[in-house]
Amino acid sequence: MTDPTDPVAHPRSIRSFVVRAGRMGTGQIRALEQLGPRFVVPYGAAPLDVPALFGRTAPLVLEIGFGMGDATATIAQTLPDTDFLGVEVHTPGVGALLKHIDERQIGNIRIVQHDAVEVLEHMIAPGSLAGVHIFFPDPWHKKKHNKRRLIQAPFVQKLVAHLAPGGYLHCATDWQPYAEQMLEVLSAEPGLANTADGYAPKPAYRPLTKFENRGLKLGHGVWDLVFTRAPDGASRRSPQGGAHGRPGDPGSVVA
Repeated sequence: MTDPTDPVAHPRSIRSFVVRAGRMGTGQIRALEQLGPRFVVPYGAAPLDVPALFGRTAPLVLEIGFGMGDATATIAQTLPDTDFLGVEVHTPGVGALLKHIDERQIGNIRIVQHDAVEVLEHMIAPGSLAGVHIFFPDPWHKKKHNKRRLIQAPFVQKLVAHLAPGGYLHCATDWQPYAEQMLEVLSAEPGLANTADGYAPKPAYRPLTKFENRGLKLGHGVWDLVFTRAPDGASRRSPQGGAHGRPGDPGSVVA
C-alpha cells in the first residue's frame, strides 16, 4: 500500500504533519459528540461566511496546529472581542479543545479538522485575517525532513495574501535551528515587516505551556517572531542582531 505521507509517492503534496493515532479520553469523546456539531466546521472548498459562523463581525485570527488547545482557549478568553479559527489534524487535540470550550464557556472559537494549507487556500478569503498564530510547529529535526517544515517561503506567501493590511503573523518555537530558518524566511518575504530587531519579546497574550515552562527552567530557549503585513507590499527589514537577534543570547529566551 502506498504511504500517503511519502513525498516520493506524492511529490506535489509534501505535508508538514503526519496523522498519528492517539488515545481519546472519555471527556474528549463526549465533547466531540456533544459539541462537535456546534463548534467544528466541516472542511469545504468555498470561503467561510465568518460573521454567520460566529454570529457577529469581529477580527479573525487563524491558529494553525493548536495541539491540545490549552493556549488557544486561554488566548480566546483573554481576547473576547476577537474570533479564533483553530486548525488541527489530530482528533484527540480537537476533542481536548472542545472540552476546554465547554468547561470555560468560550464562544469565540471554531475548529476545522483538516490540512491547514488547504483550509487557507479554500476556506479563508484573501486579506481577511487579523492575525495568524503558529506556535511550536513540528521542527522536523532531521535534515532530510527539513523540507516538511511548515514555515517555508511558498506557504508564507499564502499567509501574507490572506492577512488584512496591518495583520500580524506570530510564530514561536523552542528549536533553535528552526527559529533561525523562520527568521530568515520571514525576513525575506517582501510583504512582511518585522516588529522587532530580530526575535520579539513574548507577547502578553501568549501563555506559557507546561512543556515550555519545564524547558525554560532547564535553560532551553524559546523564540517568538512577530511580523506584520507591510502596507502596499513594502517590507521593513530588521537586522538580525540586537537584543533578540541571535538564538542563544540571554535576550532571546523569553519568559
